[in-house]
Amino acid sequence: MTDQPNNTTPISAATPMNAASIPMNRTPVTANPIGANPMTANPGVAPRPTGNSSGKNILSVDLGRTSTKTSVSREPNSVLFIPANVKKMTMEEVRGGVFEARATDPLMDLWMEFQGSGYAIGQLAADFGANLGVGQSKVEDALAKVLACAGYFKLKDEISVVLSLPYHSQEQFEKEKSQLMSQISGPHVMNFRGETVELNVTKVWIMPEGYGSLLWCEAQPKKGPGTPDFTKVSVAIVDIGHQTIDCLMVDNFRFARGASKSEEFGMNKFYELVAAEIEGSDAQSLSLIAAVNRPKGDRFYRPRGAGKPTNLDDFLPNLTEMFSREICNRVLAWLPERVTDVILTGGGGEFFWDDMQRLLKEAKINAHLAAPSRQANALGQYIYGEAQLSNRPAKA
Repeated sequence: MTDQPNNTTPISAATPMNAASIPMNRTPVTANPIGANPMTANPGVAPRPTGNSSGKNILSVDLGRTSTKTSVSREPNSVLFIPANVKKMTMEEVRGGVFEARATDPLMDLWMEFQGSGYAIGQLAADFGANLGVGQSKVEDALAKVLACAGYFKLKDEISVVLSLPYHSQEQFEKEKSQLMSQISGPHVMNFRGETVELNVTKVWIMPEGYGSLLWCEAQPKKGPGTPDFTKVSVAIVDIGHQTIDCLMVDNFRFARGASKSEEFGMNKFYELVAAEIEGSDAQSLSLIAAVNRPKGDRFYRPRGAGKPTNLDDFLPNLTEMFSREICNRVLAWLPERVTDVILTGGGGEFFWDDMQRLLKEAKINAHLAAPSRQANALGQYIYGEAQLSNRPAKA
């Protein structure tokens, strides 16, 4: 990897880049989220276009550990959330639902056959006992997830794919990047929910996890003097995900690979604290995760076998404040001295925004929230792919 997310067109203020599961609907309290769109308050139920409106078959896939976020456009309400669970099965097992009398919701019944094996994806995989795969490399099951996303959006023939990976080190990033490109590039034939689909992935771009949020924020119209030009300042992107906190340093839109890192500490540790408060609960339960992210007053979770649900509001505020401080301490310990602005993104960025914003302000750091934060990486990745395929600057 060079100073850019891949080895193609360099990024500068003149390039097109400078234009710009489980729906978790906890709304952050913030006066100035970057990229907020009041028309997209209910993510997760995306349309199923054939290709996309630009005529470019670009598939953006954010390989989240809670959910895969995927899009075929730069519209926030186009981002689809698919739980990250994957279950490899026999073809006979995975075909078991075809007896149903009418078409089911594709998101609840994602399955496919590929290279002699069956795969259940998302909620269907969770029903068959698959967990979220915490601790695994994101290269594992990545191809199955990408193909499932392409199948859902009814893509076919030639497509381009944009993804991201954690940046634990330059060496590991390059190794996993090479593995992922080898898996995804080239022709693929699958049976997606009973229908044969042929794909040819002609281009694959892979960037450090979190970088897409910077591209998305920079693509937004500036809302006054309080919004900086991220191409001209030293900015840190802090992507608080399920498995990692990805801390990227960017100087004047130059990726500072020597100062960037991903740390194996994320929302999964928070869910483990929550689960420890409830007898019989599972920290990787989709229902528990959904309950944590519901609005105050509606956070009830009943583990299997329990006689009544637990009200998470009884202990969640204290855990949230404690965990926010832990994350902030880790971020400040890493934060390069020259950084003036921090962009928080990812599911954890939104969840912990209130406390993180206050703690960063105490450290005299300008905090910004990418909005919508759970979709920002997928949207920024799509913008990157769009710019790479375009001969003219993309408009914000």
